[in-house]
Amino acid sequence: MVEKIHFTAPFAADVTQRWIRALARYREPRHCRSIFEIAVTLMPFAALWALAWAAVHFGYWGLSFLLAIPAAGFLVRLFMIQHDCGHGSFFRHRLANDWVGRFLSVLTLTPYDDWRRAHAIHHANSGHLDRRGIGDIDTLTVREFQALAFWGRLRYRLYRHPLVIFGLGAAYQFLLRHRLPIDSNRSGWRAWVSAMATNLARRRFVEVLFTTCREFCAGSQRTSACTMSTICVAVYPTTGCHKRFGTIPICVV
Repeated sequence: MVEKIHFTAPFAADVTQRWIRALARYREPRHCRSIFEIAVTLMPFAALWALAWAAVHFGYWGLSFLLAIPAAGFLVRLFMIQHDCGHGSFFRHRLANDWVGRFLSVLTLTPYDDWRRAHAIHHANSGHLDRRGIGDIDTLTVREFQALAFWGRLRYRLYRHPLVIFGLGAAYQFLLRHRLPIDSNRSGWRAWVSAMATNLARRRFVEVLFTTCREFCAGSQRTSACTMSTICVAVYPTTGCHKRFGTIPICVV
């Protein structure tokens, strides 16, 4: 026989207070734990990247693609850390949160300051139908969808299709929109400063990576290592790198 529990107001208040006491220890960040979490995420990501590079150098292309799967998981985790920095919850001090978030944004292809502003607006207006469109995916109510013409409904269905959301949409978001904040919802000089500063940092990062790749494969009889140098920047594209390093145009996006 199942006993029924009646959730009265005093009982609910007591449960709430117990949860508050149990979770109080997790309210404030601990610097040692924060640094530990960055280390156990960033170091495996770099190691997997280096292993994929070595796999291609020795001709094991299939292994490099398999290594990309766990590397992608660690890259998502780096974005989760950037997300917590944006909320000011990863370190106690805002300065530490902001600069760690900016550093990680070079890897995650997401300008930190511009994203933080849009994400804060998203949280502030969550559930407010009249303030949609910033920091979120376009979502229509049933009534709004039914009021659309045939082509409008088709466009919305295509927009919300998983292949578009996780494929074409993701490519557009990370390779174009985060680099050029030209849409009206993100207008203003702050958005451009955030995006352009991240682009410049990413360009410098790729230049250093390119130099390392070129030195590594200098004098090698294998062409795969030199080819790998273009794959490195294909993941983190920049502009104009072909003019300095003379690589194939895959790096120009």
